[in-house]
Amino acid sequence: MKKTILIGVCGSVAAYKSAQLVSDLLKLGYDIEVVMTKNATKFIQPMTFEALIKKPVYIDVVDKSEGYQIKHIELAKKADLFIVAPCSANTLAKLANGLCDDMLSTTFLACTCKKLIAPAMNTAMYDNLATQRNIERCLSYGITFVEPGNGLLACGDVGRGKLADMEDIKEMIDYCLEEKLLRNKKVLITAGPTQEAIDPVRYITNHSSGKMGYALAKKAFQLGCDVTLISGPVNLKVPYGIQHISVVSASEMLEAVKGCYLKQDIIIKAAAVGDYRAKTVASNKIKKGNQDIFIECQKNDDILAFLGNHVTKQKLCGFAMETENLIENAQKKCITKNCDLLVANDLTTSGAGFQVDTNKVFFITKDNVQELDLMTKDELSKEILLTLSKEN
Repeated sequence: MKKTILIGVCGSVAAYKSAQLVSDLLKLGYDIEVVMTKNATKFIQPMTFEALIKKPVYIDVVDKSEGYQIKHIELAKKADLFIVAPCSANTLAKLANGLCDDMLSTTFLACTCKKLIAPAMNTAMYDNLATQRNIERCLSYGITFVEPGNGLLACGDVGRGKLADMEDIKEMIDYCLEEKLLRNKKVLITAGPTQEAIDPVRYITNHSSGKMGYALAKKAFQLGCDVTLISGPVNLKVPYGIQHISVVSASEMLEAVKGCYLKQDIIIKAAAVGDYRAKTVASNKIKKGNQDIFIECQKNDDILAFLGNHVTKQKLCGFAMETENLIENAQKKCITKNCDLLVANDLTTSGAGFQVDTNKVFFITKDNVQELDLMTKDELSKEILLTLSKEN
């Protein structure tokens, strides 16, 4: 069944961005309703939203064209989520104090669904003690916020107050709509490749994109976890709401893991860590000559093995990617690395492996092998996290 998202638009220069948000959410399959303040209509016409959602936009509490229906109550009952984006300082003050003198604030007060606010205003207005107290009051009601961004504002000032990025807002919509099945669990995830320097220009690495680890971090946050993501170099946006630690080499990743693994409830080592590094890193670029060169390598420390030998109460999950003898090699790895769960996939399987948005895996424990269907990495992330959260 389609979920209904009610979008409130306030008087702000950023109001035009709400049209993009509506368009994006429609493409994702949501049913959208739009409520605007009268000041918002001075920045963007209601017709823009009506053209997108193919139904009326609500501005007045009593709409004569609808036969004097109590529309704000009907909308409130229908909504699965009410997001106010952008939310002005004036509307924020109303929402914090239960005032309802227009359609947006009246509907917001009537809603019992989850609520999300994305503020947008001048820096001085946002930092003002009154605004900060209004935010604190809303947070105490259980309302979620997407923090504004920093940068050049429409008024010419520079600072925080810009409407959050669309991707951050959409991630927080997913967060609000996801049931918090793992609330307050602490989760550590490693992701991406590592890079091992040969000289100041070149390095040894692998084809990992980091998509699996980043999907795990995003889903863990949506499920209510306190997430730490330790990542090698990737071309991915860090998911909203998590602690991110950037590393390059395998040794840097190991040190980062050592610094926080004891505080975790669940540890998922999804990074593709390089097994070897150059024994000697040249201080200058190795010049091309007429003869082949040979690079002597030494083994990196095994991060998963370290964790397997040192975890106590933590659930430990590893990954295995193979091109042959998948089950046999994965079962051996699960046992020798003392994993609670080993996620194994064959690089030669269609839809699995590096650089893709799907995966086809086996869940392997010390006494069981379970084959999963092809699914997105987002869907697989939820399966992994819920499996690890089960009691023994």
